[in-house]
Amino acid sequence: MGSHKDFTDDSLPTPVTPAGRDGLAAILAHPAKTIVALDFDGTLAPIVADPEQARAHPDAVPALAALAPKIAAVAVVTGRPPGVAVRLGGFAGVPGLEHLVVLGHYGAERWDAVTGEVTAPAPHPGVAAVRAELPGFLDGIGAWQGTWIEEKGRAVAVHTRRAEDPQAAFDALRAPLTDLATRHGLIVEPGRLVLELRPPGMDKGVALTDYVRELGAEAVLYAGDDLGDLPAFAAVEKLRSDGVPGLLVCSTGSEEVADLKERADLVVNGPAGLVRLLGQLAGTLPQPPNAAS
Repeated sequence: MGSHKDFTDDSLPTPVTPAGRDGLAAILAHPAKTIVALDFDGTLAPIVADPEQARAHPDAVPALAALAPKIAAVAVVTGRPPGVAVRLGGFAGVPGLEHLVVLGHYGAERWDAVTGEVTAPAPHPGVAAVRAELPGFLDGIGAWQGTWIEEKGRAVAVHTRRAEDPQAAFDALRAPLTDLATRHGLIVEPGRLVLELRPPGMDKGVALTDYVRELGAEAVLYAGDDLGDLPAFAAVEKLRSDGVPGLLVCSTGSEEVADLKERADLVVNGPAGLVRLLGQLAGTLPQPPNAAS
């Protein structure tokens, strides 16, 4: 399938920071000890108005399938339920992605390609309470028109992208939704014109750090595009201080998340740019010793 695509034409870009250059050098020197971890929406898949219509970039699976056999692991780290990310990404049953892991709901749930199964703890009771209360709550504060609720299983999200003034609606809703979440023992995770109410204690940084420790990785690449990716960026920065080199990549299609862009070692132009980078990396790394010729 996708692993037949040729990714040998382009050379890798040079990170703009010394830490990023060290991270890339470590990845190239020790691919068998490298984890490549990637956000889904806005990173592997273009942002769309309806999250159910999101699909991975057409070249994402071929690039990942070419890269995965050459490194320790590929992980997709997302706020979505892992099964949804697998379906929208087209990740299941792909040659080369037999060991892909999807850390969904910010790491609270996990899908392993090896088994095709999702493992998860019991859901937080506050999510069901918020789910029941949220429509009336939004209507009561006059914010119903133009906003809509996305059901995410272990979380509930309120989108403002369709509102007449999306940013104003986002700003107006942030404080009242935070109060609602707090009443039910939840937190609010802001994103690109979306506010997600979810349980505390787990974020992409925790999920990424745990996975790096689980595999004993000696280098890590993380790519993201949104406020929810800031904890993962912080985790890579902490891993660097602990002696694990890392490369931070920002996938940007807009100026909505300047903080991420400023902290990145490399900035790529949305999912198309990220997929190209993955392909360049796959084309640069040698075949593993046990690979078929």
